[in-house]
Amino acid sequence: MKYLEKEELNLFLEAAREHGIENDYFTFITLAYTGMRAGELCALKWSDINFEDQTVSITKTLYNPTNNLPKYKLLPPKTKRSKRTIHLDGFVLEELKKLKGIQNQVKMAHRDGFYDGDFIFTNYKKHLGYPEIIKTIERRMKSLLKKVELNSKLTPHSLRHTHTSLLAEAGVSLEGIMDRLGHADDKTTKLVYMHVTKTIRKEASEKFSDLMKSVWSQ
Repeated sequence: MKYLEKEELNLFLEAAREHGIENDYFTFITLAYTGMRAGELCALKWSDINFEDQTVSITKTLYNPTNNLPKYKLLPPKTKRSKRTIHLDGFVLEELKKLKGIQNQVKMAHRDGFYDGDFIFTNYKKHLGYPEIIKTIERRMKSLLKKVELNSKLTPHSLRHTHTSLLAEAGVSLEGIMDRLGHADDKTTKLVYMHVTKTIRKEASEKFSDLMKSVWSQ
């Protein structure tokens, strides 16, 4: 199973905060806390976030097979169920507000050269303001994983599996997880869920047994 344990996720996000460049920290916080696909993240616009209701609407995905930033396309998500509105943690919303402030400063400094497509996760180099590409996110994640000596073969999609595993550990139902991820049916999600819940059930049995042993020994 390609996902991070909660302690590993915390270590990775701390690395993104301490050693990340440009959007790294905000990117990985959002992926980790929402379970959205990288293409969905790259397509996000500020208008998709309702800060008052604490929700984000996922209605599109970024398509850019040539990795040429200006030649991006916005397409419908993978499936009908992929179009969804999910709740955002207050912590994530506060971090995104900080990103908005940074982006506004860049806009002010480059009024004539900033492509204002309302995108949240934008490029800050040659093509200012254009939506970031998945390849860059993959490269930055690999670098940060190596920095903290975690499995560098993990990808942004692994954070989606991580989100699944931690929701399962928190006791969220499979139906609730599938709804949040925008899945009608997904074998990998079910495997991650069953793996985690099986471990939890085993721990519950062992804890009960230990409790009874302590009674018998009295």
